Amino acid sequence: MPDEQRSLYAAKSADVAPDYWELTRQPLPSALFLLPLLLVYELGVIWFAHAGELTVRNGADHWIREGLLSVGFQQVHLLPTLVLLALGAWHLIGKYPHKVSGELMTGMLAESVLFAVLLVVIGQTQDLLFHQWSIPDPLSFLPERAGATAISYIGAGIYEEVLFRGMLCTLIYAGGRSLKIPVSACLIFAMISSSVLFSYAHYIGPAADQYSHFSFLFRACAGMYFAGLYFCRGLGIAIGAHTAYDLLVGLLLPAMM
Repeated sequence: MPDEQRSLYAAKSADVAPDYWELTRQPLPSALFLLPLLLVYELGVIWFAHAGELTVRNGADHWIREGLLSVGFQQVHLLPTLVLLALGAWHLIGKYPHKVSGELMTGMLAESVLFAVLLVVIGQTQDLLFHQWSIPDPLSFLPERAGATAISYIGAGIYEEVLFRGMLCTLIYAGGRSLKIPVSACLIFAMISSSVLFSYAHYIGPAADQYSHFSFLFRACAGMYFAGLYFCRGLGIAIGAHTAYDLLVGLLLPAMM
């Protein structure tokens, strides 16, 4: 999160202890909240690779790894390690307090699920306007592939947020601020531009989805939604909400229909 945004939510004086709403935006809670998701995803990828599943890793994960590979880094576990190290360095540089609790993690999980459900409602509302439904066709739901699909969705929640919000949003915002563009304008431009790219990315590559105006607009809106969560509630909750949403609309709802 940009320094200016962080300062908007910081305690008014140094002697005021940070509350839940401030702590969730700090890097250490985000790292600890992200850690079990990373472990499940990376171990799941290894498990299903041995079982012959070749499509578990999602696009954002693949793109970042290709970038690392292009500069000579081939270690399988380097990417998740770099994500955690970046959050750790952010924590140390920002001199944040070492304050984490089980209640904090539970609250972040509850927020993630709540924001995921809210996005489902937004999708249904958009559906009423476009007369389509954004959830995958339930006839395409394959129970025998549910485990591999779940792992893929977890990876999408993690690395799409790392790439499009943690990296791209932050870089666009920082670039704008370096040009002395006002904070609000930088935030709006970062959210819109990264969200359009986020949506467009779903239609490129060998596993690209079929383009439609409805799906493109919905994904752009979802990108704006997650960018808003990133700037206002922190990377951890943005990742949690994205992961919960993908699991909800990709597995739970189709299985119930």
